[in-house]
Amino acid sequence: MTTVPDQDRFIAQLAFTLEIDKLKRIIRRNTLVDGSRRENDAEHSWHLAMMALVFGEYAPPGTDLRRVGLMLLVHDLVEIDAGDTFVYDSTAVADQTARERAAADRIFGLLPKDQEVELRGLWEEFEERATPEARFARALDRLAPMLANFHTEGGTWALYKVTAGQVMEKVELIREGSPTLGDYAAELVDTAVARGHLAP
Repeated sequence: MTTVPDQDRFIAQLAFTLEIDKLKRIIRRNTLVDGSRRENDAEHSWHLAMMALVFGEYAPPGTDLRRVGLMLLVHDLVEIDAGDTFVYDSTAVADQTARERAAADRIFGLLPKDQEVELRGLWEEFEERATPEARFARALDRLAPMLANFHTEGGTWALYKVTAGQVMEKVELIREGSPTLGDYAAELVDTAVARGHLAP
């Protein structure tokens, strides 16, 4: 590799790049919108980044959409080690933070230090929800599975006997990042209940 100025740096970057390929094999509970199969984490992350581009006008004024997209691309990398945690599984949620922090230490730690700090920082920002960018990113992360469930006649809501009240708790998180998208999500819940696809 005589063309690479810093071989150690390149080897670390390559190790990280190969490691995150594993995100493609982490299978989520939600199906694709057409219901044909369950989605994987890489597809989910890509879809959210695209949603940030498309729905960016519903973010708070001044939101840095590039930063939102970057957050969404890295937000689930920890699931390579920690696995996908179903948001309505209280047992799995209980130790989610500890599992994901350990995963972040290992996975981001593969990178050269400057890139570790940058990418880990994006992940931490997403988790903390302290910035408009993080809140908008989290709103999209909650909206996407709702869209899948709504368009598959209840999807995982029906399968796991999720109630409208449980879903509305997630709608509040969407509203926190985007009042417009939060209102839309609330309408989805009402419609799903009316159609018998979500328990009241």
